[in-house]
Amino acid sequence: MNTIDKVRNLRISDYNYPLPDQRIAKHPLADREQCKLLHYNVGGEISEGHFYDVPGLLPEKAMLVYNNTRVINARLRFRKATGSTIEIFCLEPVAPADYQLIFQTTQSCTWLCLVGNSKRWKQGPLSQQLEVEGKTVTVEANRGERRGNSFEIEFTWNGDVTFASILEAIGEIPIPPYLNRGTEASDSADYQTVYSHIDGSVAAPTAGLHFTDEVLAECDKRGIIRRELTLHVGAGTFQPVKSESIGEHEMHHEFISVQRSLLMDLINADGPVVAVGTTSVRTLESLYYVGQVLEENPDADEEMLTVKQWMPYSTPCEITTKKALQNIVDYLDRHNADAYMGSTQLMIAPGFQYRIISGMITNFHQPQSTLLLLVSAFVGENNWRMLYDYALDHDFRFLSYGDACLFLK
Repeated sequence: MNTIDKVRNLRISDYNYPLPDQRIAKHPLADREQCKLLHYNVGGEISEGHFYDVPGLLPEKAMLVYNNTRVINARLRFRKATGSTIEIFCLEPVAPADYQLIFQTTQSCTWLCLVGNSKRWKQGPLSQQLEVEGKTVTVEANRGERRGNSFEIEFTWNGDVTFASILEAIGEIPIPPYLNRGTEASDSADYQTVYSHIDGSVAAPTAGLHFTDEVLAECDKRGIIRRELTLHVGAGTFQPVKSESIGEHEMHHEFISVQRSLLMDLINADGPVVAVGTTSVRTLESLYYVGQVLEENPDADEEMLTVKQWMPYSTPCEITTKKALQNIVDYLDRHNADAYMGSTQLMIAPGFQYRIISGMITNFHQPQSTLLLLVSAFVGENNWRMLYDYALDHDFRFLSYGDACLFLK
């Protein structure tokens, strides 16, 4: 059986484990860096400490790469005259299709959205009046074309205010559904990393939630190189694998942006690259396949450069990592661009060969999730269960607001 068939035939039930509700952290610790840390060098022994130990555990000359995306107030609630509440969850921009541009629009824009209680929204616009920047603004939502489980929703409003301001005034931070609670005021700060500054995610890159300014300063003091990239996390990150084998599961697409300067740093790196979170892992590892497409098609268009789900398992890997990254740099130079912007659907599962990262900081993930598959591909199919059993036996806290892991090779 070839590699792609082996991967596609992996049974998601083999990545299950018991997770009692009381082990799911409903809130973070008051001091983020005090959370517990499970440290594992692949093939070695498990140790535990606290997150503030990370700078001293990272290898010499390590490059720490984290996701600078910022979670938007993506959940909006409109109340109909009948009293029914319609919830609109903004997923990704449609018109304009650019994240930066859509947040700066005034008067109107269109998003792809999930709609809760949609059966109660028969026809006509939903409207809500609110105060934005000292102005009384009326926001209307009009439902358009259906796309799968989502709808195109056009928002219109009066007043010279941006859609970013509208979201700030009307929206809520969309905390993960598995917390089984409503959004609280504290989540506005708790569910953002200290280095977030590029708006666009509907879920936090949660491994980064443990960092504090003090931990980052200690990294700098120890000569750890810190670099940023952007992956806007979509709601698909919470999508469970419902099929028996992962080959029947369709990964979601997510927007990524990587600066030319980071590509050059990766090419010239003297030490290991350690990714903060699975979003950074997926972004970095996607780059190899972008570079591979460019090896054969230097003038590839945007669609060709989209990283497809099964690319790593179906395409022969015949160039070095540095050559792949250099291909992207050359592509950017030919197009006078400062950053590669694209989309990834990459599925990382056992059988995947990591080409860029040598370590990751991550959380403890849901049973039977694609994120657990990603971790298993890094630490080894037989090791992930050992690590999770250890965490369950030693009172670690799980999921977004829980404790952290540092895995190194």
